[in-house]
Amino acid sequence: MLYYEYLSKIVQAHDFSAMGCAPAEAVEEWRVAQWKDYLHSGRHADMHYLEQHLEKRLNPQLLVEGARSVVCVVLNYFTDATFPADGYTLARYARGRDYHDIMKERLRKLLDFIAETTGNPQPGRVFCDTAPVDEHYWAWRTGLGWLGRNTQLIIPQAGSYFFIGTLVLTEPIDRYDSPQPNRCGTCTRCLEACPTGALTEKGIDARRCLSYLTIEHRGALPDFAQKALRNDTTNPLCFYGCDRCQDVCPHNRFATPTSCTDFRPSPELLRQTPESWQALTEEGYQKLFKGSAVKRAKYAGICRNIAALKN
Repeated sequence: MLYYEYLSKIVQAHDFSAMGCAPAEAVEEWRVAQWKDYLHSGRHADMHYLEQHLEKRLNPQLLVEGARSVVCVVLNYFTDATFPADGYTLARYARGRDYHDIMKERLRKLLDFIAETTGNPQPGRVFCDTAPVDEHYWAWRTGLGWLGRNTQLIIPQAGSYFFIGTLVLTEPIDRYDSPQPNRCGTCTRCLEACPTGALTEKGIDARRCLSYLTIEHRGALPDFAQKALRNDTTNPLCFYGCDRCQDVCPHNRFATPTSCTDFRPSPELLRQTPESWQALTEEGYQKLFKGSAVKRAKYAGICRNIAALKN
């Protein structure tokens, strides 16, 4: 058995921002209904991988044999680096090194420590956005925060600029956390700020979401998306991802800069001008985004997005 207080200390020692724990049980029925409605309505766009292994996504015991506990940890990625007001920018999460690599490095070290502590050579598995795990649900279920209208995890007195990592363990923990109440109240700033109407009270429609369209979508950008990119009322213009629903969230007034230097933008990235972005070569793209999550959109996708800002 793992002891909560001891686990909390080793999580802190591994430089995570916060931790929560819950029994490894099937997700609650309201979440199952949300997933089925989301998929059946086609709001996941071309992300067909979300349709696969749904039963495992809804029950960690089917994902990890003998699962007893789910531990969620979060890592702050907020940076206060300033891009030129007359330039271009990226969503905050993508300005530094690929979070998958950073989070998994730390999660694996944490799992190794748990293995040594328990004497169990295989105490579970680690996950970070690369397997059928409903990480936002588990971050809520383990008491880290609540799921806001913008679908993001919002942590009290801290905000939503956090990466989520999950450990599904075969070890029980002596006590577990309880979910927190939703504190969005009547605030609808995120819904009102969404430039394409992708966010509604029902959730998010990826088919209209700038994050999906500028990262996951292949092919030409829809006209409404190009217009939204060019007509952004904030500066600098964002060509990769979208932070608008988080930027207007009042809970993000508590956001503080991350201590993780890997998430900070490089000097080379901050020096880019609209002219240098428009002239970006594939070689320049490879150098600028080495070890970055931006590689997901590929060179062609980045050029497509950048071109949309000029048209």
